Amino acid sequence: MLLVLNTLGAVIYVFRASLSWAIPQEHGLISPTGEPFVWAAAVFPILAAFLLLNLIWGIVILVRKQWFNVRLWLLTTPIWMVAIGIDFYHH
Repeated sequence: MLLVLNTLGAVIYVFRASLSWAIPQEHGLISPTGEPFVWAAAVFPILAAFLLLNLIWGIVILVRKQWFNVRLWLLTTPIWMVAIGIDFYHH
């Protein structure tokens, strides 16, 4: 369930981050100065929420010794890396 939630969060992250993707041909070499702030305001709450969720999930796995769930928890890393990679590719 939490893996699906992380996947959904990564999709929402990419959608929200796309609001600040600028087309260089429209702005020349100098991008609008507010672009980083738009990006941060759009994605920071998502990243913070899922960081907290995944930290709590990891702590629960350690405390309850649910070693099978470690695999699912670790699968969140490539999901978020792909989402962040897509975002950074467009900047």
